Amino acid sequence: MTGIKRWLAALLIAAWLPSWSAASCLANPDPEILRLQQLIEEDASKALSQAQSLRASLQHAPARDAAASASRIAALYSVEAQAYGMLELDSEARASAAQGLLLASSGRDPVHIELLTASAESFYDPAGIETAIGAIEAARSLQPHGSPGETCLLISRGLLEHRLDREDLAIVTLMQAYHASMAPELATAHNISAEYLSLVMRSMGDYTQALSLNQEKIDWDTAHHATMSLSVSRFMRGQILKMMGNYSAAILEFAQARALSVLLADTQGIAFADQRICESHIELGQLGPAQRECANAYTLFSGAKAADSVKLTQLLQARIDLGLGHAERALATMNKVLDRSGSDLPVREAGSMYQWRARANAAMHNYRDAYEDLQEYVQRYTAANDAERIRQAGALRARFETDREVERNTTLERELRSSHEQSSRQAQQLRWNAVAAVAGVWIIALLIYFLIANRRYRQQLVALASQDSLTGLPNRRRTAEVATAAMQSAIDSQRPLTLAIIDLDHFKDINDRCGHAAGDYVLKEFARAGREALRSTDTLGRWGGEEFLLVMPETTVEAALGNLERLRTLLFAIRLPAAGSALRVSVSAGIASHDVSIRSLDELIARADSALYLAKQEGRDLVRVADLNYQTASTGVRRALRPRS
Repeated sequence: MTGIKRWLAALLIAAWLPSWSAASCLANPDPEILRLQQLIEEDASKALSQAQSLRASLQHAPARDAAASASRIAALYSVEAQAYGMLELDSEARASAAQGLLLASSGRDPVHIELLTASAESFYDPAGIETAIGAIEAARSLQPHGSPGETCLLISRGLLEHRLDREDLAIVTLMQAYHASMAPELATAHNISAEYLSLVMRSMGDYTQALSLNQEKIDWDTAHHATMSLSVSRFMRGQILKMMGNYSAAILEFAQARALSVLLADTQGIAFADQRICESHIELGQLGPAQRECANAYTLFSGAKAADSVKLTQLLQARIDLGLGHAERALATMNKVLDRSGSDLPVREAGSMYQWRARANAAMHNYRDAYEDLQEYVQRYTAANDAERIRQAGALRARFETDREVERNTTLERELRSSHEQSSRQAQQLRWNAVAAVAGVWIIALLIYFLIANRRYRQQLVALASQDSLTGLPNRRRTAEVATAAMQSAIDSQRPLTLAIIDLDHFKDINDRCGHAAGDYVLKEFARAGREALRSTDTLGRWGGEEFLLVMPETTVEAALGNLERLRTLLFAIRLPAAGSALRVSVSAGIASHDVSIRSLDELIARADSALYLAKQEGRDLVRVADLNYQTASTGVRRALRPRS
């Protein structure tokens, strides 16, 4: 996998997780090599060049001490492998590590551990990761318990488990390394474990903990002048903030990451920063700046032949076009992006692309295509959410089990000490009882926090899955659920059910003349009018673009017409900007009522849709009832259906 692809490989709920190799976990006692290890986080390219130059001079110089020379050359290969990893050059990292391991073959040698972790962390495919984990465990079995070597190997294992989407394993491993590296002499290992834990916490949706751990990394990078590492840490902070919906703060972090990438001439870092800034501006409705940033990201990714990153940038450009009213161009771009049905893209992003293509199709009045895209989006979104909830639940259980294991280990340690110190048993017992009580209270409090946070996150997911973000109305999926339930109830109880499909007239003209912001305002005001005009038993939901579905249980056609008339009256109060002075807000609607001849919801909706089509054909700003003869209609219905002069 290329370096750019690795920025996308670990994607989960809505963002990408960039992957990189941390600098040396174990400091080399040689001052010159230690300086190169530290230089990796400042400028990996410079560290690589200097390490290669020094290694070449050692290999060609006569050695007085062959063993010392081989160890030093192996350490330089380790620096090279770590620098290659930081630069996202995986195959080169593995090749340098392999050369070094030939010279430092002892599993107890710190240089061997550095080479092994540098090689392991360059794998991203499942088979390669499993092999790397096996090698790490073999080396870990040779390390003294609690030693720096064991801690560094634990950190690498936790990162690889995270890449396998095994957050339940990763959080156990990394928390063990995090707690084991509290001592000052293990400060570097502690910093790296905090960095990787931040990734895991973010993928679990625990953004507060992710930000706290990320801040530890930023503070470290700043104090150690680690420019390249700081650029990545700032980018990661922007990702967390973006996932929290704090787009303004995220833009500031991405901008800082970009400035550092410019300083380092890191075009890949610049491209990803521009891409994320573009997305954040889109979410804020700031489409002008977004156009420039996405254009630059597209140019850089195209130059690097990063097909997946190009497609994800094209999605953002299509969203901009859709927002600016260029639906045809947006649809063409979406079709190009989904040329492989999303199989070449991260699962959640592919689902999102179907949602946006549905909007583009709806804007072009391709309602059948829009409906099919929305169905595909709902299926993919539901599958991704189910998988994510299962993964997060497993990770939460693992996190709780880790804390329990810490408590059990503490108890065992107390009992062992008591058996060897009979004279102080009572004092020891009292002290450890107090420790156990405090630990128990802490664990209970932590578990309560996790349960509350997980419940809040589930509530947010339910709201996201059932509510349209612009209007606050039920989205298509939720509206379809309500309509299905109402249909079944009508069949079982033999009570009336009436549906109406409502379409805003000349909405494209409003967008074109008054701008996207005015169009959004009209949609929001329509939703407000619907909530005011309709009964509590009615459900008005967004069906696609400027189209809405109104579900009216236990309602006759006459009562439904009265509902729509109240709604249409309220729409007269919506005022458009001066550019739209020749326009006014009105709706066309098609009504269909359930009877024994109708066997499915789709058939009832299709009848309402046909009536809507008739209303549009007859001049818009009309309500038409499906399959209803004017001559046989009731007086109230005939009055409503009377052609207008």
